Amino acid sequence: MTAPEALLVLGAGFAAGTINAVIGSGTLITFPVLVAVGYAPVVANVSNTLGLVPGAVTAAVGYRRDLAGQRARVLRLAAATTAGAVAGSILLLALPAQAFKVIVPVLIAAALVLVVVQPRISAAVVARRDPRRPHGGLFLRAGVLATGVYGGYFGAGQSILLFALLAIALPDDLRQVNALRNLLAGTANAVAAVVFLLFAHIAFGAAALIAIGAAVGGVLGARIGRRLSPAALRGLVVVVGLAGIAKLTL
Repeated sequence: MTAPEALLVLGAGFAAGTINAVIGSGTLITFPVLVAVGYAPVVANVSNTLGLVPGAVTAAVGYRRDLAGQRARVLRLAAATTAGAVAGSILLLALPAQAFKVIVPVLIAAALVLVVVQPRISAAVVARRDPRRPHGGLFLRAGVLATGVYGGYFGAGQSILLFALLAIALPDDLRQVNALRNLLAGTANAVAAVVFLLFAHIAFGAAALIAIGAAVGGVLGARIGRRLSPAALRGLVVVVGLAGIAKLTL
């Protein structure tokens, strides 16, 4: 890797860490950059997964106030995310690298529809929500498990899917939802990274550059994310998601 390429990867890590903390899909920045500088897609994917972990940690610290009081919920949903991420990371290493290429844009598009209609859906289900299930019930855990599989396999768009699921299933403020989304997506990323460290070939130089940039970006992104209004947050999800679909299909 040349010096200009290293700076490009470092900058991509910073941008990805920032956008991951705000709403996610930072992989749509770092993954293409790693491929562009010469890494094979699977190597780029696993190296990127490892590199983004520090950004998730710094973002979680930045969101700690919005995570307050969600300990029981976090434990329930993190277990589902962990199981899914293990399965997804194993699938990445066992199946052809292009297996999800057609499915990913469809999943992101479906998530964007959910985000746009989320206020109406939430209003419709509030009256039927079981107060004994403040953590979303079986539906949410199953959804989080599925997004964990997706996140362990590739990751781009996982946060949008998570945001849509959490916003629909939980009665919380969107800032609290976004903090939980960040923590669960980061958990899936970290779990997959452990699997890749044990069984995959990783470009550690590239991963280190992404890690440095993402750690700084995570701090900035958490500050931005906590200040966005619900409408702005929802709009940003749509913009990022559409950009992701374009990048993956063009």
